[in-house]
Amino acid sequence: MASMAAKKKLWLGVLVFLQLSACTTAHTDIPSQGEGPPPGKAPAVESSAAGQENFTPYQAPAFAGSGFDASAAQGEDGVLLDLSGLSQGYVAVSAQRDVRMKFQVEKEGKPYTYDLPADGTPVVYPLQSGDGEYTLRALENTTGTKFAEVYAATVPVTLQDEFQPFLRPSQYVNYNQGSACVKAAAGLAAQQPDALGVVDAVFDYICEKVTYDKQKASQVSGGYLPDPDETLATGKGICFDYASLAAAMLRSQGIPTKMVFGYVQPDDLYHAWNMFYTQEDGWVAAEYQAESNSWVRLDATFAANGADSQFIGDGTNYTDVYFY
Repeated sequence: MASMAAKKKLWLGVLVFLQLSACTTAHTDIPSQGEGPPPGKAPAVESSAAGQENFTPYQAPAFAGSGFDASAAQGEDGVLLDLSGLSQGYVAVSAQRDVRMKFQVEKEGKPYTYDLPADGTPVVYPLQSGDGEYTLRALENTTGTKFAEVYAATVPVTLQDEFQPFLRPSQYVNYNQGSACVKAAAGLAAQQPDALGVVDAVFDYICEKVTYDKQKASQVSGGYLPDPDETLATGKGICFDYASLAAAMLRSQGIPTKMVFGYVQPDDLYHAWNMFYTQEDGWVAAEYQAESNSWVRLDATFAANGADSQFIGDGTNYTDVYFY
């Protein structure tokens, strides 16, 4: 395990090659959302502001949730769309069919295609492509890998602000107010002076608590969906788990956080990581630096697992493909 200083040096713009086999698979669709394990106790952590006079802890905004409102839903043929959360950056869906289902969120010709449970379980999907016209489609399996449209709606979306999709739970980033990871994040945030301190504390916490699970990486199948609370409970995970946990913890504290899928060079490693945003002043802490008013790359998988600092770079070897 690398020292904490070495880890911090790696977390922005990491250019590392690790043989993380689960991160080399092609982009897969998403299964249904599930509840995490029972909430845990927030960790006892040492405050970075301990001993400072007039210390005022970071105050997280009200929890930004998401969910399915059956009374607001519309649809046909067993498919119901709840469009009440469009301005908050998400659409909620419920489907009851006797065949395999998928759901597609498309804007300007770029579709995001997900698995949709066919047992009526409601699922939340992000509207991650900003303002504009979206086409939302429920699809059913006809034969082999072919799917046909069952129900569709084209809707205009005007977000309350550009960060809404990245402040709320959705299928890839599954948490609620009672989640153990949310309680852990709140405990860390209460001992930090600002959002940047929270990012620092959450990052260090994940690096200390979670190690890469090589066995899971070799066995994970298509359609896998991470559970942030399970990742904390087991202390193990693959890149998808790291990114989902980081996003859940930071979003729960009001810090806009993307989960990103894409490729890392030199060997075209398919991988998941995060980007966070803060409007606070530019800052320097330990041996890394972030620009103000910009999205900043955060790769907990590589940093937590002791990658050699000689591979540190400026992020140009990352190719962002999908945002959640």
